[in-house]
Parts: sequence; structure tokens; C-alpha cells
Amino acid sequence: MSANLILSVIGDDRPGLVESLATAIATHQGNWLESSMAHLSGKFAGIVRVAVPESQVEALKAALAALPGLRVGTEDAAAVPRGGERRLKLSLVGHDRIGIVREVSQVLARHAVNVESLNTHTASAPMSADILFHATAELTGAASLDALALIADLERLSNDLMVDINLDESIRR
Repeated sequence: MSANLILSVIGDDRPGLVESLATAIATHQGNWLESSMAHLSGKFAGIVRVAVPESQVEALKAALAALPGLRVGTEDAAAVPRGGERRLKLSLVGHDRIGIVREVSQVLARHAVNVESLNTHTASAPMSADILFHATAELTGAASLDALALIADLERLSNDLMVDINLDESIRR
């Protein structure tokens, strides 16, 4: 019998962090299923889903807790079957200002759209010193999602915030 664990990982970034994490998982017969990791302001942060034999769960948790330079949290996670979802991709570019993520996420929440991944960064605008905010998100909604109503709400928000927002339905494999 196999257990699914969600690992949350954070530490000062340095070469070898992922290798030490992967070694601990493999040593305890764990299977690395999916992950998202990033370097932000000198820190390494990630979330990993692993499957590990029930008999190895406690030993793996102890090995992860002993990794030098990393704080690893573990949560039990049931495998969740998925299906019948609408997959969407959102992109946004506009002048940076406080509240952009809050306002976009409020629209998404009103339409019961889930944010599966969100990547953001700021960069200088070409030919000017203005700072632009960039965001891309992978989203899911129910099969019954009214995409036209969602798009209309995002377009109104786009006008209010003076940003470009694009929403496309995607098929993720």
C-alpha cells in the first residue's frame, strides 16, 4: 500500500538542494510524482507530491527533517481523481500597482475558478523606465463554467486596472 505525501520545502538557495531531497525520497522507495519549485530572493521554495510505501512514511519524514539547510513540511494527501474540468490559461501585463493579484483573484473566485499555478514577475517596460507587472496562471473550472461571463468580468477589470488580460481555454496533457 502506498501513501501520498505533499512536501513543502524552503531553504537558502544553493547547489544540491534538489539532489538531497530527491535522494532522501528515492532512498525510502518514494516516487516523485509532481512538483513546482522556484528561486526567489535567495531562497529556494518548492512543493512536491510523492508516493511512498506505508512502511517507509515515518522513516522518510525523519530523513527529510534531518536534511541540512532545508525545512521540509509533510502533509498526507489522498490521490484526487480529476475529470470534467475546464482548463484555462490567463496572462496579464500592465503597469505595476498594488492590488492587481487581489482584484483578478476575486473575479476568479466569484466564478468558482481554481488557480492551479500562478507565476508573476516585474520588469522594466521597453523604451521607458516604467515597471510592468506580468502574470501567467493555469486555472480550472467546472465543466459548467460560463466562460463568456468570466471573460466579460475580466475585460471590465482589465479596463479598470488598465492592464491587458487574456484568457484562453487550454488542453493540458
